[in-house]
Amino acid sequence: MRWIPGGLIQKAWNHLSFPPYDWVHGRADVYHFTNFLAAPCKTGKRVVSIHDLSFIRFPQYTEPKNLQYLKKGIYRTASQADAIITISHFSAKEIATFLSVPEERIFTTHLGVSESFQKPSPKHIEEFRMRNSIIRPYLLTVGTVEPRKNLTFLIELFEQMTNYDGDLLIAGGLGWRYEPILQRIQASPRAKNIRRIGYIPDEDLPALYANADAFLLPSFYEGFGLPPLEAMACETPVIASSGGSLREVLQDGAIVLDCYDIDLWREAVTNILSNNSARNDLIQRGSRVASQYTWAQTAAQTLDVYRNISQ
Repeated sequence: MRWIPGGLIQKAWNHLSFPPYDWVHGRADVYHFTNFLAAPCKTGKRVVSIHDLSFIRFPQYTEPKNLQYLKKGIYRTASQADAIITISHFSAKEIATFLSVPEERIFTTHLGVSESFQKPSPKHIEEFRMRNSIIRPYLLTVGTVEPRKNLTFLIELFEQMTNYDGDLLIAGGLGWRYEPILQRIQASPRAKNIRRIGYIPDEDLPALYANADAFLLPSFYEGFGLPPLEAMACETPVIASSGGSLREVLQDGAIVLDCYDIDLWREAVTNILSNNSARNDLIQRGSRVASQYTWAQTAAQTLDVYRNISQ
């Protein structure tokens, strides 16, 4: 069986302007388009990865041009694909509901946590801290700086944790509509203790996670949620919202809160920081849950989809 992966091809669905994908790239038994939209093909089976439907559920959190592009092609892709791969059972249900796709054409393949995500040695952590001038204790979040991540709530939470003698570190690149978030940081009475450290390379992430007092993710919506799993694999306690798939993915390995009640979040974080028994129990559960997600399993399940539609 020969298969060809296809990425996000601008205007690929418009077959009146573009030749079929297989005419350009050669014939195959299976074509896998890995980023939401599939190009037209005259031969072979088409598999498309639709990671989540955040752009449909929360269009206000999607850049307008990207929103227009995705909504223009997603319904045709969903109706014509032989199989749709998604990354959580939550997303699978949303695809079936919002795109009217029969459940038998939707396959869930959870993502994996790289084996590199484990607690580094104290020497490695100390070297990372010194190299990045991270001296004080810190609470951590990792992700693109954009409205969907709900960082203004996190800033407000941190402002109310006046007894915490540490910093709030925000790691991740700048996304869409980041300006109001940066302005909110600058206006904070604890601005000097809120550090945006930008993109951190993969090789440094384990030390960043492992040295944090806690990892916090109040996101409005996640199709999967790799950063909290990576933090759990590095033996860092995680407190997260239930946005999107997070309760499904994190299971009992994190404290998952259903609402954005500042008092409830502050109580949860304070308990994890002060109660060693609760903290250690959460770390152990988090490590167990994170170990369930492997890229080998993801690859095997993806291959099963190829075989299933090729029979």
